[in-house]
Amino acid sequence: MKRIYLDYAATTPTKQEVVDAMLPYFTEHYGNPSSVHKFGRDNKVVVNNARKTIADTMNAEVEEFYFTAGGTESDNWALRGVMKANSKKGNHLITSKIEHHGILHCCNEMEKEGYKVTYLDVDSDGKINLKELEEAITDETVLISIMFANNEIGTIQDVKAIGDIAKKHNVFFHTDAVQAFGNVRIDVKEMNIDLMSISGHKIFGPKGIGGLYIRKGVPIKNFVEGGAQERKRRAGTENVPGIVGFAKAAELIYADFDNHVNHLMKLRDKLISRVENEFEYVKLNGHRTDRLPGNVNISFEFIEGEALLLSLDIAGVAGSSGSACTSGSLDPSHVLMGIGLTHEIAHGSLRLTMGDVTTEEDIDYTVDKLKEIVDRLRSMSPLFESVTKGGKA
Repeated sequence: MKRIYLDYAATTPTKQEVVDAMLPYFTEHYGNPSSVHKFGRDNKVVVNNARKTIADTMNAEVEEFYFTAGGTESDNWALRGVMKANSKKGNHLITSKIEHHGILHCCNEMEKEGYKVTYLDVDSDGKINLKELEEAITDETVLISIMFANNEIGTIQDVKAIGDIAKKHNVFFHTDAVQAFGNVRIDVKEMNIDLMSISGHKIFGPKGIGGLYIRKGVPIKNFVEGGAQERKRRAGTENVPGIVGFAKAAELIYADFDNHVNHLMKLRDKLISRVENEFEYVKLNGHRTDRLPGNVNISFEFIEGEALLLSLDIAGVAGSSGSACTSGSLDPSHVLMGIGLTHEIAHGSLRLTMGDVTTEEDIDYTVDKLKEIVDRLRSMSPLFESVTKGGKA
């Protein structure tokens, strides 16, 4: 049966070149980078070379980039580390209502510990209001944490403007760039970013490896205590194969960045165009232009996203939904609710995200199958029948 993967925002396949680069570090070059012998010294050089490769992609200094176990750890470290290190200044941080749970759940726990958190609203496209952000800053504000691009609806924030506001008020600015890294050009200096979280498995690298950019001079407490790894800031023996794979994936994606982005944008726009032209009662979620190149999030009225997703899976297409059982919750996505969708429309959402090997034929097949599925599911909906016969929803 035909199988099409359109869930690249959840994770990406590890490229063969990345696997090939990693393999020797499991069996041949297995030294601990903290060891003083040649096995260790050689791998310490490898780790630092990988660090430079990734730092260069974001215009950071090599000593400003730290390896972690992934984006969620990086998010938690940024929030907790900066707030603890700057407790004399204040205990207030600002974020948005549509952040990744790596941020939101961390903020929820920190509130229980006495920290004050402001959760900014977003508009119908998923953008924060810069005036509201600036007005939320107080003398107690230490940190602003706003994601670069949303993982569900793909909306890209005006990161440079946020960085400028933070710098103007002498507040630190962290951005969760897990979805943006590899899909958007990022210059941490030009954008006034103080801390930034990224992850390997979103850019065709391995799982279990991520990183945190920390601008030189930013006070931050350690998140993991133990040995002296990562310049005494993040303890634990380095995941050398993962680090090598992460750097190789970053090198590959930025070496061919324009082709990568243009390919995804072409597929994204084709999918949006076909759905909007060939379906009734649909809504594109997220900003139409300030959007990740490979992200499409559509709500189909009069349909449960769960049924839509499972039907697509049976047809050989893997996507994701912001509804019900797929997330183990009866509540719809907090992101879709945050942009003002009703429960009914939010429950009918479908996110399809593309990658380098996705083809136009894959998009056409998916839309053709969607038409069959949507027609079938709506034919079983009394509400849809009522609307099409002149009733009101």
